[in-house]
Amino acid sequence: MTVRDAPRPALPPDACLDFINTRYWRGKAEPTETLHGAADLVAWAARHAGAPTTTPGPGLFSAGIALRELLHRIMSARAAGESVTEADLAALDAALEAAPARRSLVAANDGYAWRTRPAGPEAGEPHASGAATLLAPILWAAADLLAQGAGSGERLRLRACANPECRWLFIDASRNGSRRWCDMAACGNRAKAHRHYLRAKAAKG
Repeated sequence: MTVRDAPRPALPPDACLDFINTRYWRGKAEPTETLHGAADLVAWAARHAGAPTTTPGPGLFSAGIALRELLHRIMSARAAGESVTEADLAALDAALEAAPARRSLVAANDGYAWRTRPAGPEAGEPHASGAATLLAPILWAAADLLAQGAGSGERLRLRACANPECRWLFIDASRNGSRRWCDMAACGNRAKAHRHYLRAKAAKG
């Protein structure tokens, strides 16, 4: 079995949000970036998407970041209850075409992983298909998340943090579906403190 044929992890659908959130504080003038070059991208993909730690080719980093920002636009639209644009959906479809396809499940590390079928030469430019191969489980997870609940009437509980400077994407797993903050101890407490300040200021006249 070659490295290319090695099974890739079967990730939960919300795993794609981990990749999107490698850039955060997106509402600020200068968001925080954690991926600063191809080595960072390859290391992240090895850790989170079961990718081989290979030497990155030209264009891989820019293509990988373009995929991240594509997923961000798509999931932000869904979090806002909006439709994904036709252009972005077509771009995701093209990335899935460029990625290896899931073929069968195999036992791996006390769980299961996907054995893949490599994408064909028609998949597109080498750097684009390379990024799609590197991030294949993330792309599969994004497609699974979009399809989750489709046709069942169940509304996907995908949220963006209500802090306008944060905008971290997450799945609301609360019982009543009312979670608004990425973390109550962080953005939630900041909002509470700000509201308290405004009430105290108003009370003083």
